[in-house]
Amino acid sequence: MSHVCFFTGKKTQTGWIRSEKGARRDGGVGNKIKGRSKRKVKPNLKKLRILVDGVIRKEWVSTSAIKKGLVVKPLRVKVTAKVAAKVPAKVAVSK
Repeated sequence: MSHVCFFTGKKTQTGWIRSEKGARRDGGVGNKIKGRSKRKVKPNLKKLRILVDGVIRKEWVSTSAIKKGLVVKPLRVKVTAKVAAKVPAKVAVSK
């Protein structure tokens, strides 16, 4: 599966790196482009357990989405025998 943010849709972007030579050497104004090569800019993604429509899923999430508060993380509660008896079976699933 590709690394794309579940909330913002951020993914790897491509562009060009320009190598330039300076203006002092040529006696002109501004830098001259000598060549270019491809580059990749990757987003800062984390794979998190998130709560989506009441279901826990593992998805790629950008750190900017985490900072904005778009991510709802599930509660991490240890289930004991007493708690499991009180809570319905669907809710009491944790490892």
